Amino acid sequence: MTLLFRNGSAKDKIVAILSATRQHARGLAFFVTIYKSLMLLQRKMAASGKNTDLHTFIAGFIGGYFVFGEKTSVNQQIILYLFSRVAMGLVNTIMKNTNTQAPPKSFALFAALCWGIVMVLFRRDKSTLQNSLKNSMTYLYEDSNSWTSLKTLLWHNK
Repeated sequence: MTLLFRNGSAKDKIVAILSATRQHARGLAFFVTIYKSLMLLQRKMAASGKNTDLHTFIAGFIGGYFVFGEKTSVNQQIILYLFSRVAMGLVNTIMKNTNTQAPPKSFALFAALCWGIVMVLFRRDKSTLQNSLKNSMTYLYEDSNSWTSLKTLLWHNK
């Protein structure tokens, strides 16, 4: 996405990609270290010598706060990605625990709802959208309205 939608030279884009990759990997490594350390500490302190769901939540909560609590573009991407997976996991858990099946076309309706809402948000006030989404949508739906050749239409028109 950086190659397609970010302004700047190829070198600038590669540097940005490598920097984001480093920040992502570092964040995950720190999170794993904090999480596993807290799980070990809680297991040692537990009367049963075993971890519980509460221990898991506490370790994840503390690790998430300290590692991903700063609002950077990389952290936002990670948390938005994670949030969508958590939401789907919760829906699947509820369906599994209630022995319920997804209604026909439920994913198609969910996709349609998401796209309908994001297009309205983009049209009315794009500043409410996350930066990378806003930039991608601006490129696709506004910048593509003016182009001088097939190259600027298909590759980069601004």
